[in-house]
Amino acid sequence: MPSTSKFFNFVHCDVFAKHTYSGNSLSVFTSSEDLNEAQMLTLTKELRHFESIFLSASNGQIRARIFDLFDELPFAGHPIIGAACTLHLKSYRQGKLNWPFHLQGGRVVNVSTEQIGERFFGTLDQGRPEMVNVIGESHHSNIASSFNLESLSNLPLEVISNGLKYLVVPVENGLENARITVSDLEQKLRSFGAEFAYLFDVNKFEGRHWNNDGIIEDVATGSAAGVVGAYAAKHGLVQLGESFTLKQGHFLGRPSEILVTPFGTAENIEKVTVSGEVVFVGEGKVVAP
Repeated sequence: MPSTSKFFNFVHCDVFAKHTYSGNSLSVFTSSEDLNEAQMLTLTKELRHFESIFLSASNGQIRARIFDLFDELPFAGHPIIGAACTLHLKSYRQGKLNWPFHLQGGRVVNVSTEQIGERFFGTLDQGRPEMVNVIGESHHSNIASSFNLESLSNLPLEVISNGLKYLVVPVENGLENARITVSDLEQKLRSFGAEFAYLFDVNKFEGRHWNNDGIIEDVATGSAAGVVGAYAAKHGLVQLGESFTLKQGHFLGRPSEILVTPFGTAENIEKVTVSGEVVFVGEGKVVAP
């Protein structure tokens, strides 16, 4: 390889995981000032993690850009938590630390991190959720069939946003057989004011989420976990101010555990935090595309 090639270092970690090769994998580029948007997307596709996050420093601020295999995302949970724990690891500092991330579009989110022995733990404050839309019962059957489900829970379908608009689809059984069965899911979601859908088993507190084409299933969806926290609190499934565990990834052989804590009241949810462990798999460097 030519000696003039420009290399970029990355850290490979697993988020919402208790041990390596579980949870949601992630590549964290800790210094990406010289990469443009097209290069970031190319690197994300090359490394084949569900998402990659690219960090840069500007005027003392940490700027972050997040990409999945298709496009740039304005917000995502597991990349931000993974990036914060990576910075904590690289800082060699002890105790609890706080990391404000400036996202594309101007939003600033905060992650607190803590190292306990060799374990790293991150908590993302997703802020106040926006209750976008409640979907009428006349749509339940159509949505159920769109995900290969015989029926849904009696709880309402609801669109909630924390920067990404998710349609929460409450189910009580059949999650193991769920899959996207329609080609126009994105159009249906858009008609409800949603961008994505998240299936939430209201009894087992387990979830599933796919890209809208149904080809790729996510192992652990940190952004959706915050939405589920708001939904569960609003409908009395959890206690406000107390944490609950949302499971995901079981059907993919990569079990994940996301700790979710809603605050406020059922009528006025002030914020939701999403937390999880991060374990480190390795490091590497790649040449710029």
